[in-house]
Amino acid sequence: MINKQLPKSKIIHPKILYYGTPVILMNTLNEDGSTNISPLSSSWALGDSLIIGISIEGKAFENLQKCSECVINIPHPELWKNVEALAPYTGKKDIPAEKKELGFTFEKDKFQAGQFTSIPSVSVQPSRIAECPIQIEAEMKHFRIPEETPFFAIVETRAIHVHAHENIMKGDGNHIDPKSWSPLIYNFRHYFGLSEEKGKSYRSET
Repeated sequence: MINKQLPKSKIIHPKILYYGTPVILMNTLNEDGSTNISPLSSSWALGDSLIIGISIEGKAFENLQKCSECVINIPHPELWKNVEALAPYTGKKDIPAEKKELGFTFEKDKFQAGQFTSIPSVSVQPSRIAECPIQIEAEMKHFRIPEETPFFAIVETRAIHVHAHENIMKGDGNHIDPKSWSPLIYNFRHYFGLSEEKGKSYRSET
C-alpha cells in the first residue's frame, strides 16, 4: 500500500464523458458510390470486433444501413487539424435540426475538406485515408439503439483487413511498434497524443 495523501473527490455532472479515447475516421459508402468520412470518438476493439458509437442522425449510420462495409481509419496526433476541419460538416443534404442549431453545413467531398488522400480498399467499397497510419477494412455485423439513449447506435463491426504504415511496424511485420505509433486522443474535446512509455504488459510480444 502506497502511503501518501490521496486527492479528495466529489460527485460531478459533466456534460460530456470523453475521458480520453482515440479518434477514428469512419469511411462509409454514399448512394452515388463516393466515400463519406465521419469523425468519431467512441470505439473499442476486442479480437477482430470493433464496437463503435455513432449518432443515428449522421450520414455514417444512414450509409451503414444501406451498405454494411466501412473503413475505420486511425489518425496520428499531427492530423488533428485535418480531423477538426471536418468537425462542422455533415454528409447529409437534409441537415438534422439539432445539427443545424450547432452550425453544421453540408459537405459532400470530405476528402477535400480535410485535405486527405483517397486510396482504394482491397475488399470493401469505401476508400481508405492514405494519411492515417492504421486503416481497417471492416463490415457491420449488428447494431443496437439503446432505449435509454435513443439518439445513438452501438455498432459492432468485424475487421477484414488491417493496413499499417511500414514506419510503425516492428519485427515480423505483423506487430505495431508502440514506440513508433501514437493515436490521436480526444480528451474532453481537446486533442492529445500519447506521452512517453511507462512500461508494458506481461503479455506484450514486443
